[in-house]
Amino acid sequence: MLIFPAIDPVAFSIGPLNVRWYGLMYVFGFLAAWLLGRRRAARRKELGGPFTPQQFDDILVWSLVGVIVGARLGYVLFYNLPFYLDNPLDVISVWQGGMSFHGGLIGVILAQWLSGRRHQADFMRTMDFIAPLVPPGLFFGRLGNFINAELWGRPTDLPWGMIFPGPEAGPLPRHPSQLYEAGLEGLALFLILWFYSARPRQAKRAGAVSGLFLVGYGCFRFMVEFAREPDAHLGYLAGGWLTMGMLLCLPMLALGVFLLWRACRRAPSPPRRPA
Repeated sequence: MLIFPAIDPVAFSIGPLNVRWYGLMYVFGFLAAWLLGRRRAARRKELGGPFTPQQFDDILVWSLVGVIVGARLGYVLFYNLPFYLDNPLDVISVWQGGMSFHGGLIGVILAQWLSGRRHQADFMRTMDFIAPLVPPGLFFGRLGNFINAELWGRPTDLPWGMIFPGPEAGPLPRHPSQLYEAGLEGLALFLILWFYSARPRQAKRAGAVSGLFLVGYGCFRFMVEFAREPDAHLGYLAGGWLTMGMLLCLPMLALGVFLLWRACRRAPSPPRRPA
């Protein structure tokens, strides 16, 4: 049994302003995406990327807006709509917590569609370029959840079960499900996508990287949901095991399998260069 480490959620203070670790994790995630994306864009001719490094900078700004707005609205719509209908001003209270990955994914997709049109880049190639840059943000985000002692797992008697602070977590040791997600959705998924997408251009097909991302994340998240405590106000949706996270993964898995199937049927084709 492990005891949750006493981590101050406030990293440092500047006068009256408290800078929290959770906010810094978003910064680290976007910084990692920027560095990795610039590196990949610099190998544009070799990997057939759709963007120059300068164009990628613009793409990332659109992604930043899409992920924050989408993640917040996704949480509001998917997880706690009745509360926010009664308290509409709390929708903008992001600092209180409540961000949905699935909503953030929808926000990024819309942002990439708009920015891709601006740069006259193929939408599917754009998503294939962005997909390997997402897992580092998931990795840091889940570390932020762990530092905040939130989204903990179900009770367990395994040796690495951890006692989290607060009355809601209770005195029982629980799965550190945030770390499971950081390792699977973050680190493992990044390695899979990064090395697969680094294959020569002629061996890749449009939509394959995006499909692999959707299938990989959907499988990893579905697995971890068996160890993660469902939201108290939602509980289990059916059968004493189905959670909202699992339900939202099903369309991801279906779309990912379809994209992989379609990509395997198509012959490799060179990407359309943006103007």
